[in-house]
Amino acid sequence: MATNMMKHQVEDQMVLISEYYPGIYTQLVPEQGEAKARRRRKKKKEEASGARKRKLSAEQVNLLELHFGNEHKLESERKDRLASELGLDPRQVAVWFQNRRTRWKSKTMEEEYSKLKTEHETTVVQKCQLETEILKLKEQLSEADKEIQRLLVRRSDGASSNSPSSSLSMDPPFLGEFGFDNVFYVPENNCIHGMDWLNLYDM
Repeated sequence: MATNMMKHQVEDQMVLISEYYPGIYTQLVPEQGEAKARRRRKKKKEEASGARKRKLSAEQVNLLELHFGNEHKLESERKDRLASELGLDPRQVAVWFQNRRTRWKSKTMEEEYSKLKTEHETTVVQKCQLETEILKLKEQLSEADKEIQRLLVRRSDGASSNSPSSSLSMDPPFLGEFGFDNVFYVPENNCIHGMDWLNLYDM
């Protein structure tokens, strides 16, 4: 009831406007008609879009996944045939494959990144282990050098203590007046005759 009254009031106002302001009335009527036409076109477009973008069934998704596993990108003929087989719009099939390729590439990159990250972490651990081993080897080498130095010092001290220089301080043996031992030595109780002396010199 109230709606009818408002409708009649609007019509009365439009009549008054048409009588007193005919120019404005001719502008308002086409605008209202265009607005209604735009709303109808928008509604039809949304309905058509909704029909094309309806949710896929599990069977349709499984079949699309099967085809994607065999071929990541469909040719135009295969796309049209698959769309007809699934009862879908070819554009919807194309969009599904495009989105699926994007997800597949993203997953592949994530897996590759995870693999490289694991390899990097393993390499870092191995590097740390090698650095630790190098430090241990350097410590062992330093200890070996110190031991060699101690052995050299000990050997040098032992050689100096056994030096023959002490024997050089001993008195030389007496070699007689002319430097020969037992030359012309005659015991005191021995008597040599004159001829024996001559024979001695003849020697």
